Amino acid sequence: MKFSTIQLGNNKIEIFNSYLGKETIMLNNKVVSEKNSIRGAKHTFKMLENDRQVNCKLNLGYGANGVVMDLYVDDVAIIESPKSSVIITFIIIAFVIGGVAMQIAYQNY
Repeated sequence: MKFSTIQLGNNKIEIFNSYLGKETIMLNNKVVSEKNSIRGAKHTFKMLENDRQVNCKLNLGYGANGVVMDLYVDDVAIIESPKSSVIITFIIIAFVIGGVAMQIAYQNY
């Protein structure tokens, strides 16, 4: 499902994630990064801005309100979200493990 769209000048960055942990970053309708992660991944790619190529870093993770992201263009912060706490990560992992355990118990019943 689409998480977010960011318009930077003539560039459109789209961020997709799935419930199974697959993250996809698209730049101007082309996939520039794909990673699988439960806790969030760090994506790097290049884009053309003002007739020069710039380095982009997009970090996805989890915070108190759900999925959070940081976007840096040539090491300048464009978007910075509050950092995730260890407690939130623990709660998410416990929830996933509980769901899997319930599925296994239901199938064995």
